[in-house]
Amino acid sequence: MTRGTQLPMPLSLPVRLSRDDFVPAPCNAAALAMLDRGGWPQGKLVLTGPEGSGKTHLLHIWAGACGAVLLDSTALGATDPEALAAQGAGAIDDADACAGEVAAETALFHLHNLLAARGGALLLSARAPVRDWGIALPDLASRLHAAAHVGLGAPDDALLAAVLTKLFADRQLAVSDTLIPYLLARMTRSLAAAQMLVARLDAESLARKVPVGTRLAADVLQMSRDNE
Repeated sequence: MTRGTQLPMPLSLPVRLSRDDFVPAPCNAAALAMLDRGGWPQGKLVLTGPEGSGKTHLLHIWAGACGAVLLDSTALGATDPEALAAQGAGAIDDADACAGEVAAETALFHLHNLLAARGGALLLSARAPVRDWGIALPDLASRLHAAAHVGLGAPDDALLAAVLTKLFADRQLAVSDTLIPYLLARMTRSLAAAQMLVARLDAESLARKVPVGTRLAADVLQMSRDNE
């Protein structure tokens, strides 16, 4: 199949977010331990880390384990806090993005209070600590400042290599010893990007009927750059 007749790749592909798909590493050990241990002070925890560090994955793991409602902060303003709190636990991804949004801040304030009154749990993810969010609602800011906090480090080469190895193995794709170092030097450095990259390599390998190797990887990486 020539470059001009490649099958179009989807803009996004499903990301696998189960516990089995999570690769423990030093950069995420403290956060994983906090989620497993539970019993956070006042039942609330803020999980912070750079983009691609695994925050969303950990929220999915925790929400699945305890039956929590999981929302992106962009949906907060249109939700009913009472209905969310009825689940007994809530997880809000990118919670810092609600800062300055009156409806979202108000909904988070009420959700926090309802869960606290019922002995529930609230898990929030963000790129930065609460002090840097710019929360406009004083009562919400004071409550979030009182939450426990644990940070995730950026994924290093060891973690990304382990994730790539697992993803290829899950798809029963045999790759050379040189492929993963090749990818590490050129890929977007995030766990979600690793999942996307392996899925695209698998799809292109099937479409072209060629093995997954550095030549195919070069094409797929270039396609990704062209679509940015």
